[in-house]
Amino acid sequence: MAQRYLNRIELLQGTLDLLILQTLRWGPQHGYSISQAIRTNSGEILQVDTGSLYPALRRLERRRWITADWKVSENKQRVRVYRLTAKGRKQLESERSRWAQVADAIAGVLNAAKKESAA
Repeated sequence: MAQRYLNRIELLQGTLDLLILQTLRWGPQHGYSISQAIRTNSGEILQVDTGSLYPALRRLERRRWITADWKVSENKQRVRVYRLTAKGRKQLESERSRWAQVADAIAGVLNAAKKESAA
């Protein structure tokens, strides 16, 4: 259990929005399902707690990147189901492109550091 916390990665600001938008690209989901999808698809590395998830969902709603409707779940509970909007799809593509640039930039720095240490 302690090892799980050692491997925990704090998300960069804005990264949670990207992950939520990507998760909703796969289809409408309620909050718990979104957090489970992020955890499962990250190999159990990324865990989003409710204190971060729900404020992010409200922020994305205000920006009109997602919409939400109340539904009754399979176990007869009222849940908010979130759905990606057309504006959200555009934002997701923009964020994915920006994330790719950041990842390439970080890889460039890390690879340069490897070259220096090998010299």
